[in-house]
Amino acid sequence: MALELRQQLKLTQQLIMTPQLQMAIKLLQLSRIELLNTIRKELEDNPTLEEEIHEVAVEKSPDEQSDKASIDSSSTEEVTIEEKIRDDIDWDNYINEFSSSGKTHFEIERKDSPDFESFIAHKESLRDHLLWQLLMTSPTPEEEKIGSLIVGNLNEDGYLDASIENLAAMSGSDPEKIEEILALMQTFDPTGVCARDLRECLLIQARYFNLDDSIVIKIIENHLNHLENKNYRAIAKSLKISIEDIITAVKVIKGLEPRPGREFSEEEAQYINPDVFVYKLENEFVILVNDDGMPRLHVNNFYKNAFKDGGTFSDDAKEYIQEKMRSATWLIRSIHQRQKTIYKVMESILTFQRSFFEKGIAHLKPMVLRDVAEDIGMHESTISRVTTNKYVHTPRGIFELKYFFNSSIQRVQGEAIASASVQEKIRQIIESENPKKPYSDDKISRLLKESNISIARRTVAKYREMMRVLPSNKRKEF
Repeated sequence: MALELRQQLKLTQQLIMTPQLQMAIKLLQLSRIELLNTIRKELEDNPTLEEEIHEVAVEKSPDEQSDKASIDSSSTEEVTIEEKIRDDIDWDNYINEFSSSGKTHFEIERKDSPDFESFIAHKESLRDHLLWQLLMTSPTPEEEKIGSLIVGNLNEDGYLDASIENLAAMSGSDPEKIEEILALMQTFDPTGVCARDLRECLLIQARYFNLDDSIVIKIIENHLNHLENKNYRAIAKSLKISIEDIITAVKVIKGLEPRPGREFSEEEAQYINPDVFVYKLENEFVILVNDDGMPRLHVNNFYKNAFKDGGTFSDDAKEYIQEKMRSATWLIRSIHQRQKTIYKVMESILTFQRSFFEKGIAHLKPMVLRDVAEDIGMHESTISRVTTNKYVHTPRGIFELKYFFNSSIQRVQGEAIASASVQEKIRQIIESENPKKPYSDDKISRLLKESNISIARRTVAKYREMMRVLPSNKRKEF
């Protein structure tokens, strides 16, 4: 068999990830905060990219306008200054003021003025709060070292995560000494801190309120498992007391704090800034893309004019500037394309889910990404990127765009219903139940079937867990 070389013409299509496409895809899936951070970083790194600054127009008097018109109409001549420079100018202050971004005011620092940096608000941490209390007891160097180790091994809830043996090995002290310092620190504020488990935490708080030898102590010590399952009859039978006394003791236990370190938590509330606003004006809905706080970008005119005027640049400088100008242009176009895509997706969602915007969650319809993709002529992956970490402000509240995409639940009769609407229906059933006789998952399933919604008991349990609702035996009240 002879080998032969042959040329063949073949036409194929393939997707090439150009830098422009990569940037557009990257910006499309960013949240609003991430997009602002990306723009700020690009403004710092790219000298050809600038933010437009809108100056406030000040209305001038007729005299000023006439003066300006006369100046503009008259021909201007070149002005030469031949004034002799003075020798007593403070050049340091002059240069610093000229280099600053605005007006500068120089003052002589007074030694007796307070240091205002020391007045900055600072939230006290649990570690600092406990170490301050430990130092108030005038500890020895060994006790201070042990206390620091204990504080360093507390989790965010205030529980001790290390054993006595580990603390003894790390500090080189006797376990008895560790127990002594731990017992001391368990009397510190907040009450219940430095406990090794929930039982010890609740016991510390109960003894702090002088509940020794009470039913509360006995329940915490021996019947926490029954307390968790609300098996009050088993507790009453074991302690040989009435169920009314058990319920009274349980109310006291419910008032204790299971997480002593909660008030020192460093977690900050995350506020949602919607990407889109949907308002209802008369009988129509209006969509507004949120541009508040979004910088308006443009390419620096200095670099544009430098290339137009044929400025002399070295090859490396010319290549660098051209690359930065292309990057700035791509970024501006990608941001505009991102806003247009979000608007189109929101417009399509509004078309499919108009009943939700008018009547509420109970009227949410089943919808998948393919529905919107086919409606606006885009790929499903693009719709998925647009709806990730994007939020919309509606007359019904603030929702993530992905909230509007739900699986369908078949009804006994009629068209399908969205899974989110079923969850809302389950929540309403649970809220209307008798607290002394809560509905089981099987009972909720039967009630839904009476409302023309057919789902299994295990599906009810899954939706209930997604809504973080306890099962019937733990919702029961005595």
